[in-house]
Amino acid sequence: MQTRSVAVANEKGGVGKTVTVINLGAALSRLGKKVLIVDMDPQANATKGLGVELAPEAPTIYDLVGPDGEASTAETIVATKWAGLDAIPSHVDLSGAEVELADVAGRENRLRDALATLDGQYDFILLDTPPSLSLLTVNVFAYARYVLVPCQTHPYAYGALGELFDTIAAVKAEINPDIEVLGILPTFFDARTRVSQRILQALQDEPRYRPLLFKTAVRANTTIAESADVGRPVVFFRKGSFGAMDYNDAAGELLARLAD
Repeated sequence: MQTRSVAVANEKGGVGKTVTVINLGAALSRLGKKVLIVDMDPQANATKGLGVELAPEAPTIYDLVGPDGEASTAETIVATKWAGLDAIPSHVDLSGAEVELADVAGRENRLRDALATLDGQYDFILLDTPPSLSLLTVNVFAYARYVLVPCQTHPYAYGALGELFDTIAAVKAEINPDIEVLGILPTFFDARTRVSQRILQALQDEPRYRPLLFKTAVRANTTIAESADVGRPVVFFRKGSFGAMDYNDAAGELLARLAD
């Protein structure tokens, strides 16, 4: 089994990054893929969105990449309620890792070293990232082979893409020569608004982004938020919703891109 490691990242918050990790992972598992979701955001929203509830002393990603790094990878993996979909949960303690690792040699490779033993155990490892450029994000980029970029169809999100691409280029030059952008997934698309249509058109017109743009656009859909609130991916929560259809389509598109 060849493991594909995909970071879902955008330095702008509120673009649908975490729901994309959750629902893309769930959609891939429905297609028979074995998926691990790694929650590298101290807010732990991906953990909550998968319905994962931890005992107080249960090890999390912090115990893998933090200064002590005492836990084994196997100890931190938890099974979700759905077959083929596992998670490494996050914890608020992860927010202190940046300071705690400041003087640790090789701090940018803590995650890569921790997850090295998982190669071949999953079809996909999807990684959620904080909504900012931090040591945690750099750790994800140092490990991941691909980056999927959710882009809200809004001017601010579109404007932030250039900075993210520059960051990925810097990581590629200095830390991880294999990393590449797999695609840009438009999110919160509302065909009724001019601004959504204009930003989608801008993505289609910009030479830097056009080849990377997914044909699928995830439509603005309250069911996605409802599903996150109850800890169930939308593809399981309400299978006939726009959110479920869009993420199932995005999963199919992702597999097609990696098959080329």
